[in-house]
Amino acid sequence: MSSVECAYEISGSGPAVFLVHGIGARKNAWDGVKAQLEKDFTCIGYDLRGHGESPKGEPPYSLEALVADLENLREKLAFDKIHIVGHSLGGMIGPAYAKAYPQYTLSVSLLSTAAFRSEDDSVKVKGVVSSMHEKGIEAVLSTLTNRWFTDTFIANNPDKVDFRLKQVLETDPEVFLEVFRIYAETEMSSWLPAVKQPCLVLTGENDGGCNPRLNRLIHSALPDSELVILENYKHSLLMEAADEVGRCVFDFLQRHP
Repeated sequence: MSSVECAYEISGSGPAVFLVHGIGARKNAWDGVKAQLEKDFTCIGYDLRGHGESPKGEPPYSLEALVADLENLREKLAFDKIHIVGHSLGGMIGPAYAKAYPQYTLSVSLLSTAAFRSEDDSVKVKGVVSSMHEKGIEAVLSTLTNRWFTDTFIANNPDKVDFRLKQVLETDPEVFLEVFRIYAETEMSSWLPAVKQPCLVLTGENDGGCNPRLNRLIHSALPDSELVILENYKHSLLMEAADEVGRCVFDFLQRHP
């Protein structure tokens, strides 16, 4: 499977932690979390294919192709063993990588992701994809805003919300729809038990699409995991709760060197 040469940045020192962002985001999504990690860990943030400074590659995309991009980067940077921290779609790429390359994986942190979706859950998320195809991505921005951010954050941080939505609009529409399709169609429940590495499962209390119910099931399916539910937050934890997420991830990584 052909991989692309993803744009990346490295900071800090210590064991390698690869940071995998979600749909329509960039490697800078991790800036707040990295601040908690860099003293003790080498942080590698990268842009998914078609995002930010990374080449688009050849659609259609697959979860396996996104995993191949991560492995290509690990090999290029010559890290023998890595921790993976993924948000949303990145929280699917991380465990899929661990399943494909267990020999290189130390731990996986699954942040704000989904598995064990009910039929109703699947209909809702696939409905968002259909709506974007029919009406365009810009037409569903208000839906995404309300799914991602708490009302308080929207009211107090309009510039940050606008910045995130601008990232979405600046992403090639074909790329955005491809990665959103992967997120909507991926069902990890059948293979999560194969991920034997220590895992952190973390989500926001009010994250509609990646809710605590689904994350409790993810936690139960993984052989070695711990679960954290952050009160009040929705999906965009890397922006709203970077300090809290960073502390949780740091504590987890320190206990699983």
